[in-house]
Amino acid sequence: MSILSGKKVLLGISGGIAAYKSAFLVRLLIKAGASVKVVMTENSKEFVTPLTLSTLSKNKVYSSFTDPDHKEAMWNNHVDLGLWADLMIIAPATANTMSKMASGASDNFLLATYLSATCPVFIAPAMDLDMYSHPTTQENISTLVERGNYMIPAESGELASGLVGQGRMAEPESIVSLVENLLKSTLPLYGKKVLVTAGPTYEAIDPVRFIGNHSSGRMGFELASHAAQLGAEVFLIAGPCSLNLDNPLIKLVRVQSADQMYNAAHQVFNQVDIAILAAAVADYKPAEVADQKIKKKTATLHIDLVPTNDILASLGEIKSNQFLVGFALETQNEFDNAVSKLQRKNLDAIVLNSLNDTGAGFGKSTNKVTFIDKNLNRVAFPLKSKAEVAIDIFNEIRSRLDA
Repeated sequence: MSILSGKKVLLGISGGIAAYKSAFLVRLLIKAGASVKVVMTENSKEFVTPLTLSTLSKNKVYSSFTDPDHKEAMWNNHVDLGLWADLMIIAPATANTMSKMASGASDNFLLATYLSATCPVFIAPAMDLDMYSHPTTQENISTLVERGNYMIPAESGELASGLVGQGRMAEPESIVSLVENLLKSTLPLYGKKVLVTAGPTYEAIDPVRFIGNHSSGRMGFELASHAAQLGAEVFLIAGPCSLNLDNPLIKLVRVQSADQMYNAAHQVFNQVDIAILAAAVADYKPAEVADQKIKKKTATLHIDLVPTNDILASLGEIKSNQFLVGFALETQNEFDNAVSKLQRKNLDAIVLNSLNDTGAGFGKSTNKVTFIDKNLNRVAFPLKSKAEVAIDIFNEIRSRLDA
């Protein structure tokens, strides 16, 4: 999943031959999951039609303050468009358009919308090589960058004049990639690595039976998803569950048993900055696993159980700079038991939830948690969706990392 998924993108198109590439750019943005609205200058219509862009974006295309196709004058509000957008891309940006942007001129609908935008603005210049290298153009580019705009450098190649040099608008694929990377770099966990464990473990009794629990894995998956939204590279180690995540920032490793989860967690722990162990790992496993299905012969069956490896405690023993978070699902003496686990396993924080709270626990879409740090500061949250709980947990972690 692209970081552009769900984003509202305003695409501005000025009048240069590279405007024909804007149709491909719209398609790529839509494919990445963005909603796209297009604003054109009148001159840009000479190179690509509003009908093409409207069809591709599935939205009305704007080019003037009023809509001449309506019998009564229809006002197009540039302020609303500027406020609507999560980000704005101007591609191509001609020398003329950039000059007006730098000077604050507002003689067309695109420029008025640009001046109304409160979101990040990305600019992709396109012009002949001598125009691009001209000191005035370079000064305008510097001015726009100094004011907080993001410049997408022009590429070298054959130009419309027949000359070869720098001035070509970056290819649509390059624009999307650069925008994605720049957006990621502004996220609070960009450059960080996060380990999350999720779901149950299944401890085999024989080839068809196991010891397990009712964990759905949803809490861990929501944590992994939100970590990626914050820009982190995520290692998600999941026990048996039906959930999935499609995000290039998330590496999903499927395991079955506690031993497999233990090994997978230890393989990546020394690489991560934050580890959140939300999985409901079995505390015991059969001492011996039958090679064949056990047949029912008597009224009772005795299975010798031995402890599984304690993943959380083992990571607590070796942690250096990692922020290690555990989960405690309790049914009695909730706070005392959670604090005991926090201290015994050398954690930085623990997330307490109780099966006594309606709507909390396994198999639910909601959870009610209390975040407790190693200094025994605690923050109790009301019942929320697990997606909202994931946000709360990361807010608490980040506030302690930034302190």
